[in-house]
Amino acid sequence: MKLNPAQLGKHLQAGLAPVYVVSGDEPLLCQEAEDAIRAATRQQGFSERTVFHAEASFDWGLLYEAGASLSLFAEKRLIELRIANGKPGDKGTAAILEYLERPPQDTVLLISLPKLDGSTQKTKWAKALIDGPHSQFLQIWPIEVAQLPNWIRQRLSQAGLAASQEAVELIAARVEGNLLAAAQEIEKLKLLAEGNQIDASTVQAAVADSARYDVFGLVDAILNGEAAHALRMLEGLRGEGVEPLFIVVMLARELRQLAGLALQFSQGVPLEKAFASARPPVWDKRRPLYSRALQRHTAARWNQLLIDAQRIDAQVKGQAAGDAWSSLARLALLMAGQRLPLSE
Repeated sequence: MKLNPAQLGKHLQAGLAPVYVVSGDEPLLCQEAEDAIRAATRQQGFSERTVFHAEASFDWGLLYEAGASLSLFAEKRLIELRIANGKPGDKGTAAILEYLERPPQDTVLLISLPKLDGSTQKTKWAKALIDGPHSQFLQIWPIEVAQLPNWIRQRLSQAGLAASQEAVELIAARVEGNLLAAAQEIEKLKLLAEGNQIDASTVQAAVADSARYDVFGLVDAILNGEAAHALRMLEGLRGEGVEPLFIVVMLARELRQLAGLALQFSQGVPLEKAFASARPPVWDKRRPLYSRALQRHTAARWNQLLIDAQRIDAQVKGQAAGDAWSSLARLALLMAGQRLPLSE
């Protein structure tokens, strides 16, 4: 059955369901919902954890075995099943339906999915997860541009901070709809704030503090085709200890946007109309950057670069061979328009 994300905390205090599904394309909100479920399982004695990544070669029998096998120490278990492409296939469908028919005791299954489109929601496996008696389905919706200032104000309040309207608007303009970036800015403001009050000058100081090398500047340099500058910024970010996963997430976000825009443009949709209908919309001041970037590659090539970004994500997490920072440098060059061979 469906569970409103706002009610998740109260629900978890009342007891755990056998199966939870978190579905959406907003990384921060999905991660926080999953973290809340993990924390609740730990608090209730679920000390054993198994994580499965359901990729093309995944053996779906492992899910059945994990649910059917007994722990050596009879511990409560959390099983995480991550289906990155949102398509379990025939074998995955059969395995999920079989699991849902008789969920094992002392086990919680947490399934991570991207946003499911309308046709996918009508499939047998998705309907079983959404409407089934044993599962709680959380649909994570993105924060719209108009909702962002209020969301930022709420996050500041949760951090023990109060901000002026001008300060909130400055933060919103800086992050441009990226919630991971907004959360990072708020953490920085907690260190810079005098007392618990945030005003425009505090936000400006935080911006100036990170102006030398920041991920947002890196993205802009790449979109603008400044390959050498992008490499210098990437090396600076590495030297300052920025997590490569955050950079990958930001670049993947841009690649998804560019691939979608390029596809619309190839189908005869004017760029201005494509910018306005994009989700999230492309802000006016960033449209020249996107216009220049879109001249470099086709939609198919942008999609191939997105696959490269997904591979780098796996490298960062230790799930694929290769050096993530070297791969990031190569991806930055390709996005900026350098003619290098694509990955095999």
